[in-house]
Amino acid sequence: MQIIADRTVLLGEVRSDIASVTPQASSDLKSIADFTANASNKYNNARDYYAIIQNCNYFIAKADLSLKKRGDSIFVKEYAAIKAFRAWTYLQLAINYGTVPFVTKPILVEKDANPQYYEPYTIQQICEYFIKDLSPYINTPYPNYGAIGSFSSRNLYIPIRILLGDLCLWSGKYPEAAKYYHDYLNDLNSPHPVGNYKVEWADVQFQHINDNYTSQATGTNEVLTYIPMASSKHEGLMTKLDDIFTSTSDNNYFYQATRSKAYDQLSSRQLYTLIYINADTQLPDTIHPSEDIVYDDESLRGDLRLSRNYQLTFQGTSSTTQNAYRQSMKKIKADRVPLYRITPIYLRYAEAINRCGYPACAFAVLKYGLCDDNAHYLDSLEYHQAGEIVRFNKNNFTRNNTIGIHARGCGRCDADTLYAINGCASKADSIEYVENLIADELALETAGEGSRFYDLIRISFHKGTATYLADKIARRNGVFDQKFFEHLSNQANWYLPLE
Repeated sequence: MQIIADRTVLLGEVRSDIASVTPQASSDLKSIADFTANASNKYNNARDYYAIIQNCNYFIAKADLSLKKRGDSIFVKEYAAIKAFRAWTYLQLAINYGTVPFVTKPILVEKDANPQYYEPYTIQQICEYFIKDLSPYINTPYPNYGAIGSFSSRNLYIPIRILLGDLCLWSGKYPEAAKYYHDYLNDLNSPHPVGNYKVEWADVQFQHINDNYTSQATGTNEVLTYIPMASSKHEGLMTKLDDIFTSTSDNNYFYQATRSKAYDQLSSRQLYTLIYINADTQLPDTIHPSEDIVYDDESLRGDLRLSRNYQLTFQGTSSTTQNAYRQSMKKIKADRVPLYRITPIYLRYAEAINRCGYPACAFAVLKYGLCDDNAHYLDSLEYHQAGEIVRFNKNNFTRNNTIGIHARGCGRCDADTLYAINGCASKADSIEYVENLIADELALETAGEGSRFYDLIRISFHKGTATYLADKIARRNGVFDQKFFEHLSNQANWYLPLE
């Protein structure tokens, strides 16, 4: 898993609309970003995924589940965990390569290693297979080995309910996906409220910021699963993401990837809302930053999460070989690469319930947060029709620990009358409108985490058109690129070539 950790992030980030590569990027990274990578590209190696699958297949084939101790199968916990690793790896293969040889038995002799011997599976087929494969183990607890070095073993596994939610979401089984996500988040024994972490303006002059978001977004309260990496080269395999996204002495401070102009434009378009006490009426009122405000850093305009994710400073240098502009990407951690985080799970949950026909409830995830305290904000008929799939335990989920995800960077969006579902002529139009808001929120919330390109693929599947993804990425540099749009309007060009 460590071998593909960096690649998982890079393939999902630099091919998206919210990141761009710099002139200092390697030729391999540039060709990934512009969709011209060939089989020799160092980031294109399907064998590394199949190495994980081979190890999983071997364990699954050889583990004897009949061996028991005190009536319990000795290996079933590891068996379930490894089945989840295999399913996750196959999903990564499929969304990066489109159609891939499907192997579920260990390959023990060289003559059986020919890919032509194995049926090619599409993303849909892979999802269908692993939904059935994982479902019997949904309530199987994972092994607990306590602390492993500085890591908790519980964060090393992929939760099966979340993975089943992903597989169902990718394959268009929206009610099932919504239920899997909901049941994971609403688990009575281990509830996962969205929290109240945010970046916010501290005053009506919009000059000072309070931030408890940045540290929490990559902290143990938010991150569910990560791939642990060595903290020094003497200990093992280290992540190289910092040399790509941040300025380091190793890269002479010339970072290779940064935020795109499209991401800047999306962030600056968001309307920040602050509640204050009106001096004349002595009543609460809302205020938005004036368009005329001059910021020291333009990344502060609109959604504040951008300014926390990417930070650029100028540090004068007399050296012609060092970059004076230093970038820091706060989501990069030296000792881990996160795979699953709570907030993106809520956004996928919203994506699923929206496609189930409940756009007002999906929108509530963005604006208010779904909990009993906020139920009065919702359309009562839709809330009733949605039933248990939008109900959360009233003791574990309250207004104190549940906010709208948009509020993480846009202030009191619950009081923003402009942030609403307006002017939609039909339910289908509302679903489309909310899905586009969710897509924007995925970009604002998960920038730098390596999921954006995959999100664009999945939402294109929902919409049934390749031009959705093509249009987004064609605008990556702030202007529309017709040739890029035409290239990506062919779905075959989304995927890496198999060796």
